[in-house]
Amino acid sequence: MFGFATVKILRAIITLWAVMTFAFVFMRLTGDPARELLPDNATEEVIALFRARWGLDQTLWTQYVVYITNLMRGDFGQSLANGREALTVVLERLPATLTLTGTAFALVLAIGIPGGVIAALNRGRPLDQGMMLFCSLGYSLPNFVLGVTLIFLLAVGLRWLPSSGSATPAHLVMPVITLGFSGAAVIARFTRSAVLEVLEQPYVRAAIAAGETRGQAILNHVLPNAAIPIVTIIGFSLGGLVGGSIIVEQVFGWPGVGRLLVDVVGLRDLAVVQALVMLFATTMTLANLSVDLAYGFLNPKIRRRH
Repeated sequence: MFGFATVKILRAIITLWAVMTFAFVFMRLTGDPARELLPDNATEEVIALFRARWGLDQTLWTQYVVYITNLMRGDFGQSLANGREALTVVLERLPATLTLTGTAFALVLAIGIPGGVIAALNRGRPLDQGMMLFCSLGYSLPNFVLGVTLIFLLAVGLRWLPSSGSATPAHLVMPVITLGFSGAAVIARFTRSAVLEVLEQPYVRAAIAAGETRGQAILNHVLPNAAIPIVTIIGFSLGGLVGGSIIVEQVFGWPGVGRLLVDVVGLRDLAVVQALVMLFATTMTLANLSVDLAYGFLNPKIRRRH
């Protein structure tokens, strides 16, 4: 298990380094922060001073070495827009995003896993058909379409919920539904397939023939053996929630890091963009790493292959 975990951790570190490098290079090749942040009537002398102040007049390689060196010391740089620490700017918005994604993740698990199990146990019946309809909608309906639809129905039409902001728990309802809908559908679909596959195995029928009730067989044999694919898709869904929060926060005016990313990309605020990319990349990489380690723990055959 130690060797298996070491390989996975090294791959995760390499992935983070690659994402960090790509973001660093891409942001510097797609626009000049001085042109975005300074007034339109700024003189060439002022622009040159701005670039010198932030080291943008140096070669790309020199900037990269300085960035890596500072990053290894825990220094993510300063915002070009206001001079504040980039990490501080990001951390101020992080609690709002954690509230949104954490609540949405709880909703995904609460609906997806029980829904998939119930659908599998009622294969071909109305409950199963209804769950498959739910899954189809979840697969096909983009987040921003669902979000705008909910705003028109529940905020504009019925006036039940506020359309944007984060001042009260009511502001959380529509963003959570929008963010969690597709994830719940995905997990329900995979859970159903995993449970159906295990239900057809001979050892489940043998357990029932040996005297176990259907419920006991499900708890003792079906769910433990269906856990591996379910754990895998849960990890990927968590990463999807993090990425999806960027769109959902923009639609509902939720003051989290997703909305911050959209704002600072337009300004070419390099340090803050890089800190945000590292945050998103680290979250998704850790989610995938957790899935890999859990997969190896649940299935010893996977560990032996590495």
